[in-house]
Formats: sequence, C-alpha cells, structure tokens
Amino acid sequence: MRIGVFGGSFNPIHNGHIELIRGIISELSLDRLLVVPSFLPPHKVADTSVSPENRLDMCRISISEIPDAEISDIEIRRGGTSYTYETLEELRSIFPRDELFLIMGADMFLSIDKWKNPEIIFSLATVCGVPREGIGGRKALLDREPFLNNLGAKTEVLSLSLPQISSTEVRQAVKYGQDLSKFVPTAVKEYILKNRLYIS
Repeated sequence: MRIGVFGGSFNPIHNGHIELIRGIISELSLDRLLVVPSFLPPHKVADTSVSPENRLDMCRISISEIPDAEISDIEIRRGGTSYTYETLEELRSIFPRDELFLIMGADMFLSIDKWKNPEIIFSLATVCGVPREGIGGRKALLDREPFLNNLGAKTEVLSLSLPQISSTEVRQAVKYGQDLSKFVPTAVKEYILKNRLYIS
C-alpha cells in the first residue's frame, strides 16, 4: 500500500488542513493517509493550554467523513518531543512492506536536513513538500530537491499549495469572539465552544 504520514500540532485542525488532506490523498494516489498529531512538536514553542487529547479529538471529528484518512495517536501515546524519525521507525515496524510518504509544508521541506537523524527519515519514507507562496512557491522546493537527493532522500514536490488559513487565526478568532464557521467544521466549532478552548 501507499501510506501517507501527515504530522503537525493541529492546534486546532481547520478547514485548510481538511482541504489539504483530500488533495494529498488524490495527488499521491494514497491508499491511506495517517494524520499524526504531535505530543510536543520540536519546531514550535509548546502550547499547553489545550491538551493533546483535545487536539486528537478535534482531528478525529474533522476527518471522520474522509474514507482514506485516519488519525494515528502514535506520537501522543509515546509522549515527549515528537521526533519524526522515531515515528517513521515505529510505522515501518507496523507496515514493513508498504511505501511511506512523509508530507510536510514548505518551510519544513527546506530545513529537513537539519532535523534529528534526517538520514533515518530519508531511508524510511519519500519526503513530499507542499509549496507555499510566501517562501518562494513551488520553485523553491524544486530547487531544493537536488540537494536533498544528494543526501539520500527520495523527494516529491506536490502541485498543491498550503491553504491561506492558519491555526493561529482560529485561536485568535476564538479569543475575540468571532464566528468560527469559515475556519473549522461545524462539529469542531461546537467542540471548541463546549470545552471553552483557546479562551486564554
């Protein structure tokens, strides 16, 4: 099988993520896409105001109607800093004969050589970059490919682009009492309001 791995803090997951998930499955012809919320992302300042379980719940709610996507709690169960190479090693033991595709945003694609144990990542999965206009668009990722390939990475630059919406916008909207309908699915909006998440 062709299995995608799409990680992130998802704090919270939003309509842009969902649109991206559908597009990734289609463009890469994936049999399955694992959405992997991190316990503690190594590239971001920790936000402890919302629990990992809350983020996991919102992800489950959001992708329940996408047949080829599923949530993996692999990093949340492991705890501690969520290093990608450890996640891929664990997934490889679960899916020893399947092809893994690691999906990431442009900024991560351009800096993955500086991650912890990138050589292990390169040996376990095809690294797939999603362009973003603000940092050079698709050309910036295509220009980076030869460098990563020389390090032993198998890469693919997608034709999709990151949506113009961020989790920060959603959190700000909650904080200032704005309508969340354009940012998140209705069920996630209700979950946020019911559990009083992101209210400072």
